Amino acid sequence: MTLLSANRLIKRFNGLLAVDGVGLDVPHGQVRALIGPNGAGKTTLVGMLSGRIAPSSGRITFDGNDVTSWPAHKRIAAGISYTFQITSIFPNLSVWENVALAARRKRTTTEAVENAVRAALDEVGLEARQTVDAGDLSYGHQRLLEIAMGLAQAPKLLILDEPTQGLADGEVADFVRLLAKLRGHITVLLIEHNMDVVMQVADFVTVLDSGRVIFEGAPEEVKASETVQVAYLGGGDAAA
Repeated sequence: MTLLSANRLIKRFNGLLAVDGVGLDVPHGQVRALIGPNGAGKTTLVGMLSGRIAPSSGRITFDGNDVTSWPAHKRIAAGISYTFQITSIFPNLSVWENVALAARRKRTTTEAVENAVRAALDEVGLEARQTVDAGDLSYGHQRLLEIAMGLAQAPKLLILDEPTQGLADGEVADFVRLLAKLRGHITVLLIEHNMDVVMQVADFVTVLDSGRVIFEGAPEEVKASETVQVAYLGGGDAAA
C-alpha cells in the first residue's frame, strides 16, 4: 500500500526548472533511496514533499490525503518528519531537551513526552549522553540526535537528507545499523551520495538527473544501469 505519492511535480525558480514532472510512489515500510548528481533536484523535491517548498504544479498524497497545499507543520502532525542536510539542533540545550522539544509536537502529557524521548534516545544509542549539551556532541552524534528528534515525532515517514555527510567510517556503520533497526517499522526516504550505504540499506532506488526521474529499481539494478553510470556513478564512482 502506497504511503507517499507524488504526481507530476514541477518546481520553477525564476524560470529555472529545478524539478520537472517527477512522479514517486513510496509504499509503507520501504526504505527508498533518492540519488543523483549535485543539482539534480533532490533537496527541492523533498522540500516539496515535506511542505517547506510549494510546488509550481503537481499533486502530493500522503496516507490517503491530498497534502499538496498543506504547510510543513500540518504534515508533521500527519506523520512526516524531515531531518535537514545541515544539522538543525539547539546547541545550548541538552540532548534530552532537544528531543523533548520535538516530542511535544505530537504529545500533550509530560509522561508521554518522557517516554517518547527515552525511546528515541535508546533507538539511536544516545541515552548515555542525554544530559550533554547538544553543541558538545561530535558531528556524528549531532546527526544521530537530529534523527532522534525526528523519531520522537512518531513519524510514518522519515525523510533523511544526506545523513552520512561528514561522518567517519565508524559513524556511517552506526547509521547503517540504525536503519536496519528501523526497517519495516517506519517508511524512510533517504537522500544519499554514499552508494555503499545505498546498497546496504535501500529496498528501492529512485535516480534523479536535471530534475527528472531517469531510472528506478532495486539497488543492484541501479548500479548496473548504463543510464545511471553515465549520469551519476561515473563508472562506479560513488562520490558524485
